[in-house]
Amino acid sequence: MSEEPSNILEVDKLITSFETDRGLLRAVDQVSFSVPEGKTVGIVGESGCGKSVTAMSVVRLLPQPAGKILGGRVLFKGQDLARASDREMRKVRGGEIGVVFQEPMAALNPVHRIGRQVMEVLRLHRKMSKKDAWDRAVEMLKLVRIPAPEKRMMDYPHQLSGGMRQRIVIALALACRPSLLIADEPTTALDVTVQAQILDLLERLREEMGMSTVLITHDLGVIAESCDEVVVMYAGRVVERAPVDELFEQPMHAYTRGLLDSIPTLETPSKSVLNTIPGMVASLGEHTHGCRFCQRMGRTTRNTRGTRQRPDFVEVSPGHWVETCPKCYHK
Repeated sequence: MSEEPSNILEVDKLITSFETDRGLLRAVDQVSFSVPEGKTVGIVGESGCGKSVTAMSVVRLLPQPAGKILGGRVLFKGQDLARASDREMRKVRGGEIGVVFQEPMAALNPVHRIGRQVMEVLRLHRKMSKKDAWDRAVEMLKLVRIPAPEKRMMDYPHQLSGGMRQRIVIALALACRPSLLIADEPTTALDVTVQAQILDLLERLREEMGMSTVLITHDLGVIAESCDEVVVMYAGRVVERAPVDELFEQPMHAYTRGLLDSIPTLETPSKSVLNTIPGMVASLGEHTHGCRFCQRMGRTTRNTRGTRQRPDFVEVSPGHWVETCPKCYHK
C-alpha cells in the first residue's frame, strides 16, 4: 500500500483583511486547504472571491500598509509564514516558493533586459557568479522553450509577445528550482493556443522538477485538465473542496453546480444562451455572516442555521469538504 503524500503547504483558518475608510474588511475569511507534495491544487471562483488575495497572503505580498493577516496559519514545510520575519520571507520568496503573476508586463521591469532580471534571482538566492548566473539563465530560457535564448537575454520585455513574456515570468519563478509554485491565472489575456502551451509547459516542468503547484484560475476546464484537487472559493470563503474527479462527478454546493452548469459542452446547440449564476459577488463591506451564496440568490430563512449563521464546513466523504448550508448543500 502506497503512503499518502505529506503536505508541503497547509493553510489553516487564514483571515486576511484590508484597512479601509469603513474599517477592517475581510477579504479572506477563515480559509483552509492543503497542498500535497508533488500535486497540483486548483483554486477556482469568480473574480472578487479572494483567490489572488489568498495566494498573496501565503507569500506575504499583500498591498502595504492596507493588507493584514489577522489570523490563522500558513505552514510551509512546517514553518508558519504568517509569523515569519521579513528577512525569512525574502529567503522563501523566489528561493523556496516561486510565483507566476497573472500580468507578465507588471511582473517584469520594463527598463531592464530579460537576462539581467533572470540573473538577479539566481545571484540573490543562490549567490552565483555573473558567468554561472548567465549560463543558468540561458538554461532556464531553454527549459521554458524560448527560441534563441542567448539573443532573448538581451531583449527588453516590450520586444516580446505576451506568450513569450509569460514564459519569461515562469523562468523567473522556477530559476531557483522552488519546492512550491503559485501560478496566479497564468494564461490571462493569452490566446487559446498559447494558453494550452503554457499549461502544458507548467505540467511538464512540475513533473520534471518534482514540485507542488497552486493553480489559481476561473476556468474549470483548466482545473479539470491540470489539477489533482480543487478548492472552490466564494466571497472570501471555501465553499467546497474535493479531489478533481469527485468534484466534477458529484458537486454538492449550489455555487459549484452553478459554475459547472455554465460550461458549454459539445452537445450545447450553436448560438444558444449559456447558463449563468444570477446576481454578483457582494463587495467586501456587504458580506453577510451567514451563507453568502444565499445572500446573492436573495434567499432568506427564519432558521438561524440558514442565512444568519455561518454554515459548518464538513467532510462529507474522504477528502470531500463542503459548506453545509441547508439551502445550498445537496447530496
